[in-house]
Amino acid sequence: METVRAAERALMARLPEGALMQRAAAGLAAACAELLGRVYGSRVVLLVGSGDNGGDALYAGARLARRGAGVTAVLLSPERAHGGGLDALLRAGGRAAPADRAEELVERADLVVDGIVGIGGKGGLRPEAEALARAVRHTRAAVVAVDLPSGVEADTGEVRGAAVRADLTVTFGTYKPGLLIDPAREYAGVVRLVDIGLELPVEGELQALQHADVAQLLPVPAAESDKYRRGVVGIAAGSARYPGAAVLAVSGALRGGAGAVRYVGPAGEAVVARFPETLVSDLGPAKAGRVQAWVVGPGAGDDAATVAEVLATDVPVLLDADGLRLAERDAVRGRTAPTLMTPHAGEAAALLGVRREEVERARLAAVRELAAVYRATVLLKGSTTLVADAAGGAVRVNPTGTSWLATAGSGDVLSGLAGSLLAAGLSARDAGSAAAYLHGLAGRFAADGAPAGAHDVAALIPEAWRDVRA
Repeated sequence: METVRAAERALMARLPEGALMQRAAAGLAAACAELLGRVYGSRVVLLVGSGDNGGDALYAGARLARRGAGVTAVLLSPERAHGGGLDALLRAGGRAAPADRAEELVERADLVVDGIVGIGGKGGLRPEAEALARAVRHTRAAVVAVDLPSGVEADTGEVRGAAVRADLTVTFGTYKPGLLIDPAREYAGVVRLVDIGLELPVEGELQALQHADVAQLLPVPAAESDKYRRGVVGIAAGSARYPGAAVLAVSGALRGGAGAVRYVGPAGEAVVARFPETLVSDLGPAKAGRVQAWVVGPGAGDDAATVAEVLATDVPVLLDADGLRLAERDAVRGRTAPTLMTPHAGEAAALLGVRREEVERARLAAVRELAAVYRATVLLKGSTTLVADAAGGAVRVNPTGTSWLATAGSGDVLSGLAGSLLAAGLSARDAGSAAAYLHGLAGRFAADGAPAGAHDVAALIPEAWRDVRA
């Protein structure tokens, strides 16, 4: 967040005093008015801390008061409240109240604006701020957070103790990591970005790809292409106990842009019965024929020999599921070809030697650490999917997922899809990012508000692909 703070300081130095805060307040007031629908006669409560977020809330409250809203500012520290903002509110007909009236006022409010703590808040809320956060816990009013909900960490997405749960977060200049990464993301509600004129570098600490970005990554066959020029992906997956994992991984791979899919493993009959275009072998990876990338691990059981054999190849490898458990760390670290690891939180915790809760609490730190420790690109699956590589740089967060994707076999489809993109020539970072994006979009299309199976998700990858390219 230091990049954002530096950009704010640079802009404030060029603008008249208070102009930047007025820009933010104007955007905040407009969003609040839109949420209210009818401003005149509505009851608005501002929860105001001593920082700039409190000033934004006060100036926005003044704008709403001038439109006929009854606005009351609950001041956490009256002596440290933003002077100009408080004066503007009082001149517009608003009122100020002490913090001990917060619960009573919030109970009668139509809209609550959270301006308690800004992006500088670290380590959880102080006790007096916690009391204000608790006051909105059971409110029927709409809750709007200024820049980000108080109590969440802007840099990491961590939540340490009590935090405000917003229906809408109005953020300024750029999306903060805490608005994109769970657990903080679930506290932000709908996020609305207000452009206040910040000049920020293109490559930030966090990236969220959009349709246009992914469209540029997706492989398109040229006129002279054949199935081998488009890339061949090898799938070493499945077992007598889990043949379905092989079928689902192949289903994702066939829809991922590579020209052909080679399957190696004990589930060949099940694979061919479902997908007769698959090239099947039972002779092991070394004798399966030429491939441009391997996917190994989904449903593999205890077949450590196959995992080791695949890791010893000189082509990109995607490690998933049992492959993550069976792979030797040094075998992964010593590879010269790209490696893409796709753990969920439990698998990531086992790889790092920590509890699952630690990974879920600090997903951004976990994915970065895994990438550094294993010298690999890591796609951390879950409520927010993150992609990091060993070189550092921006971590990518996938914006297309849906909770309906939390279903058996969904990860196998993702692995096949990402492996196919690797074989088609994408880097591990781009293959993981594009696959997560398409997979999430296909999950949305498949579910459409109702349960969907992994095979439904795989079937709609082409529709997601077309949607992105259109």
